[in-house]
Amino acid sequence: MGEFFTVREPLKGYEIRFGVVPVSKIRIPSIQRDLSEVLVKRLMMSIEKVGFVDPVLLIETENGLEVINGQHRIEAAKLAGLKEVLAIILPAELKDYIISLNVEKAPNLKDKSHQAYEIFMDYLRKSPDMEEADLELMVEEPYYLTVGFVIDRFQDKKFPGYAFEKVLRKADSFLRVPLTEAEKERENRAKVLMEVRDVLNQRYEELQLQNALQKEAIVTKAFQNVYGKRVRTVEDDFYTVFEKIKEEIPKVSFTEEELSEI
Repeated sequence: MGEFFTVREPLKGYEIRFGVVPVSKIRIPSIQRDLSEVLVKRLMMSIEKVGFVDPVLLIETENGLEVINGQHRIEAAKLAGLKEVLAIILPAELKDYIISLNVEKAPNLKDKSHQAYEIFMDYLRKSPDMEEADLELMVEEPYYLTVGFVIDRFQDKKFPGYAFEKVLRKADSFLRVPLTEAEKERENRAKVLMEVRDVLNQRYEELQLQNALQKEAIVTKAFQNVYGKRVRTVEDDFYTVFEKIKEEIPKVSFTEEELSEI
């Protein structure tokens, strides 16, 4: 690598290095989101006009330099024919806290859940006795873990997580158990969600709905039928909540007026 300038982060005081890094030396970790081809092409056109002026954020790990913010810029640089990019290299211990700063592409639920799952599995390997609740500083919402298990552990890449998000926000929580136990619990919760998904898909077809976003309306109405409207919290545990919703979904129907508002 070329010459680097070293500075101190003004608040925490840790060392930051800034310089030019060969693209071939940068690794894309599995925790990164799927690439958007449209965004890559737009960034490439921007690079061709003004150059590579927005440094990527890297972490120096035992596996080499890993990108934690700038995956799309790196791919755009490759398309533009660049062999090197400007980079800021941060201490390795900041990796799990910096991921949320990636603003090139607003992460959707699938992205966030994939990242949460990767963080969970990383700590499960390193610190299996660590409580899952200690991941709260790195995982924004506990239900990202449950959905992550559906998507990554059970490989359901098309899982309609958005349909359950409002309910999950009320029913899921971080677990006060070691990650070894939490892994089994997250698997069980993921299986419950997939069972409810099957019931949801069946009712969606029975109602002859055409817009996939209407699946969220079915789940919401089932929840409201059970717990009422404007409910902020529920006393039932995760399994009870989704068992009641699973039983209620086949009964959900809409008036023409309700359908027009969805």
